[in-house]
Amino acid sequence: MLKTDIFLRKSIFFNIFLVILLSSGTTGVIAQDYNTYGSSFDVGEDVKKSSKVFENMEVSDPLQSQLTGVITEVCQAKGCWMKVDLVDGKEVFVRFKDYGFFVPKDVAGKEVILNGVAFVEEMTVEDQKHYAEDEGATQEELAKITKPKQTLRFEADGVRIAN
Repeated sequence: MLKTDIFLRKSIFFNIFLVILLSSGTTGVIAQDYNTYGSSFDVGEDVKKSSKVFENMEVSDPLQSQLTGVITEVCQAKGCWMKVDLVDGKEVFVRFKDYGFFVPKDVAGKEVILNGVAFVEEMTVEDQKHYAEDEGATQEELAKITKPKQTLRFEADGVRIAN
């Protein structure tokens, strides 16, 4: 077999492998394996890594989007919400659409890709206290929650969590 034939075969194999890899729907995030919770989705090339999607957004002004970051907290009661740190240091509070799925309670520290709707919400005192209780807040900490606050929110219809 000639050297050019071997080179040609290797080149064809590499090109086929590259096409399969790039068409897998995980462009830009192919270094790790992910578990999917909720609806399956393709990761877009423009998945956001920062809170820029929330800039100039008014309360309850939703935007279909994808975000990625690191999970910092998960509801320890059921896995029904999580907090995600974005690369610019901002945190987004994530709920799951219609409570249609939950995530494992031990995924803090793992990378996540979110698919769904980003919005800014004014969280009521009652909701703040509810989530603080889920986190194990003391009565003293709960008593300090006295007024609504604006938060970055995300309602996910699907999430991918790195293994």
